[in-house]
Amino acid sequence: MVNARHVKNVPGRKTDVIDSMWVAQLMMHGLLRASFIPPKPQRALRELTRYRTKLVQERARLVNRLQKLLEGANIKLSSVVTDIMGVSARAMLAQIVAGQTDAELMADLARGSMRSKIPQLEMALTGIVQPHHRFVLTQQLDHIDFLDDKVETISLEIERQLESMSWPEEPAMPDAGEAIEEGTPVADQSELPLTWNTAVALLDTIPGVNRRVAEVMLAEMGLDMSQFPTASHLASWAGLAPGNHQSGGKRYSGRTTKGNKSLATIMVLGAWSAVRTKDTFLKSRYHRLAARRGKKRAIVAVAHSMLVSAWYMLTYQQPYQELGGDYLDERKKEVKVSYLVRRLERLTGGSVSLEFQPAAA
Repeated sequence: MVNARHVKNVPGRKTDVIDSMWVAQLMMHGLLRASFIPPKPQRALRELTRYRTKLVQERARLVNRLQKLLEGANIKLSSVVTDIMGVSARAMLAQIVAGQTDAELMADLARGSMRSKIPQLEMALTGIVQPHHRFVLTQQLDHIDFLDDKVETISLEIERQLESMSWPEEPAMPDAGEAIEEGTPVADQSELPLTWNTAVALLDTIPGVNRRVAEVMLAEMGLDMSQFPTASHLASWAGLAPGNHQSGGKRYSGRTTKGNKSLATIMVLGAWSAVRTKDTFLKSRYHRLAARRGKKRAIVAVAHSMLVSAWYMLTYQQPYQELGGDYLDERKKEVKVSYLVRRLERLTGGSVSLEFQPAAA
C-alpha cells in the first residue's frame, strides 16, 4: 500500500497496464514509501472506537431532534437549561411524557444551582403539548437511553481490547521491607516497555484529553512512534499541519493537508475543551492566535500542539508538562515590555519611562 499521490502518472495515459508499469518503475528506483498499515489488534481497536464515535454522533443528532420537538410544542427548556439531558431536565421531560401540564410543579423538580432559575423554568415549561408530541418524545428518550447503553457496552469492550493488547505483566518490584541480594538486577521503570493502558494514562494528562479521547488517539496513530520520524510527520499524517504551496517566490494557500480524519476530528474536539481550562499554555496560545488569525485557525493550531506533545510523551514515556498561561510572555519578557512601551508612547504622543518597585509583601 502506497500513497496514491506518490504514484500519479501523466494525465492522458491511464490504463491498468500502464499504471502497473509505472508503479513497477517507481519501485525499481526506490521512489515508493509504504503506507502505515496498523497491526491487526490495532485495526480491531479502530473499528471499536470509530463505531462508538458514530453512536455518540447519532445521540447528538437525536438530542437535537428532541429539542426541535420541544420547540414545536412551545417548550423553551433549552433556553434555561444548559444540558437538556441533565438530571433536572430529564425529570421534567419524564413529567411531560406522563401528561403533566402544571409548569410550576415541573419547575420544582430542579436540583442544585438550577433551583435559582425556577421562575424562568416555569415560563419555559409553559407550552401546548399534544398527544403526538408525548408519543414521539417517549420514543426519542428511549432511543437515547438505548444509545447510552450501547456506548457504555462498547467502552467496556474497548477496555478489554486494550488490556489484551498490553504487554505481559511488568516485573514485580521488591517490597519496601524485603532485602535485595547483592548483584540482583532491579528493573528500571523508565526502561519498561510502554503498554497501551499506560499510554492512555499518559495522554490523559493533556488538558482537554480524557480517557475516550486518548483511546481514539491511540487507535488511530498507534503506540509505536518510531513509525513517524518526527512529531511534524505525525501532524502531517493526521492532517493538522499547514500546507506548503509556493510558486515563483509567492506563497499561496496554506490550508491543512488531507490526513486521518478520525484523528484530526478528535484532536479538534479535545482542543475546544483544552482552551476552556484555566491558566494553561494551550488556552494562552489559542487566544493569542485567535486575535490575529481567527478562532478556527487558532483551534487547529492548538490541536496541532496537542498532537506534537502526544508524540513526545509516547516517545519518551513522560507525562504532560504544563508550561503555564504566562509562558509565552515570560519567554520574551523584555520584548513584550518594549512593545507595550512603544505602543503607549504612540497613544499618548510622549515618552514613557518605567520604574520597577518590589511587590508589597
